[in-house]
Amino acid sequence: MRNSKDEASMKKEDILSRFLQVSDTDPTYLRDIILNFIIAGKDTTTATLSWFIYMLCKHPDVQEKVAQEVKEATDTKEVKDFAEFAAILSEEALGKMHYLHAALTETLRLYPAVPVDAKICLSDETLPDGFSVRKGDMVCYQPYAMGRMKFIWGDDAEEFRPERCLDEEGMFQPESPFKFTAFQAGPRICLGKEFAYRQMKIFSAVLVHCFAFKLSDENKCVTYRTMINLHVDGGLHVRALHRCQT
Repeated sequence: MRNSKDEASMKKEDILSRFLQVSDTDPTYLRDIILNFIIAGKDTTTATLSWFIYMLCKHPDVQEKVAQEVKEATDTKEVKDFAEFAAILSEEALGKMHYLHAALTETLRLYPAVPVDAKICLSDETLPDGFSVRKGDMVCYQPYAMGRMKFIWGDDAEEFRPERCLDEEGMFQPESPFKFTAFQAGPRICLGKEFAYRQMKIFSAVLVHCFAFKLSDENKCVTYRTMINLHVDGGLHVRALHRCQT
């Protein structure tokens, strides 16, 4: 017989497995949990990818750097089409794409998927700056505004510059989550953060490797729509041009 220590070591640590281990969990509740994870990750990811493509269109030099990095990180000699390229995107290849990771992070800094967030204070507390809040108070913060504040990010805060997320060797250098708040921070940090990055890197790598993007109308002002998530108002209209195969 396995002892309790062996059984504990065999238990999976992912969230869904933990819910399944609770024998009296209502199947309907489990269904709602799964749907919550899927839906919560869908809109935020698609909105971020839209803004990412917009940033690439506004900064063609960044777009070409991303395309070159993707090409160098993958073996595309035998790849013939879109689907085959997607199939060869390994974890190792994605791990080499530091500039892509930085460009996505810089997009999230300027266009966070959730532009405004709030927390309810569970007990009387004094914040680091000396401001006091009482139990039941709602504390709001704005990742959208914080991502553009010069005293946090410097004089070039409103510039899209992926290099700010890289170290001297070109490796991705994450900021403190209390500074880069797109995924929140502390015990309540987004559970799907790493999954979201993986999703976005896969989609971005495939799209940028196969297509070059340009705005349909360079003179049209692209703005956001005021919602829970930061969507492009009216959608993003672009031209996708097939890249020449080399």
